[in-house]
Amino acid sequence: MKKQYWWIIITYIVMQFSAFVGVPFFYAIGVGSDPSLDVALYKAQAYWTILSFTIAFVFILFLLRDEFKISVRNEKAAPLSISMAWAIGGVFMAIIVQTIAANIEVNLFGVEPGSENTQMIVDLIKTTPLLIAVTSIIGPVLEEIIFRKIIFRVVYKRTNFFIGAFVSSFLFAIVHGEPEHLLLYASMGFTFAYLYVKTNRILVPIFAHTMMNTFVVIIQTLFSEDIEKMMQQMEQIQSIIGGI
Repeated sequence: MKKQYWWIIITYIVMQFSAFVGVPFFYAIGVGSDPSLDVALYKAQAYWTILSFTIAFVFILFLLRDEFKISVRNEKAAPLSISMAWAIGGVFMAIIVQTIAANIEVNLFGVEPGSENTQMIVDLIKTTPLLIAVTSIIGPVLEEIIFRKIIFRVVYKRTNFFIGAFVSSFLFAIVHGEPEHLLLYASMGFTFAYLYVKTNRILVPIFAHTMMNTFVVIIQTLFSEDIEKMMQQMEQIQSIIGGI
């Protein structure tokens, strides 16, 4: 694996674990201070996430600057028109696959609907709207670079699509910290890996990923109360069925 790839992976890992130091530090110095303790912690976490992700994003793009120049002249990549079609279609593919995976988790494995990780992000966005830039753009771009461009491609070249997609998607799911939703995140990883292979353009899964995240964040933020009521109704229905 290329030397700069190792530096990119190390940067990503440091960024992820930096919150254990950065958030308490921001809270201690009063960044995003608020009379409410919970809100103050949320703001400290949100501002540190914005800072750490932005720094990592700029540094990683700098490390990949030469590869971006080469990718422009990539003769193996799908034509621009076809790539655009896959990028747009990939958004719908991602949403459909996510919906199917979520239903399998709920109905087959008994996993409670909803994601604590997504809910936490929505709560953070409500206190610090600027965080949308991370959840909708910076985060997905970094994840596609790490898990598809580097991990998937390296394993794929040495094995085959299934093994490459499995390894990268499994790690992608683990990083999200919700083992109960392993199938959900892994299915997304397979979808983005497929888009990458079909077009040989990393911008295609990046576009699909960013659009899907943006869609989920908008829906969760604007209709959070309606979604919560619907979830409660589903739990009531399940409890009634379970009691029969």
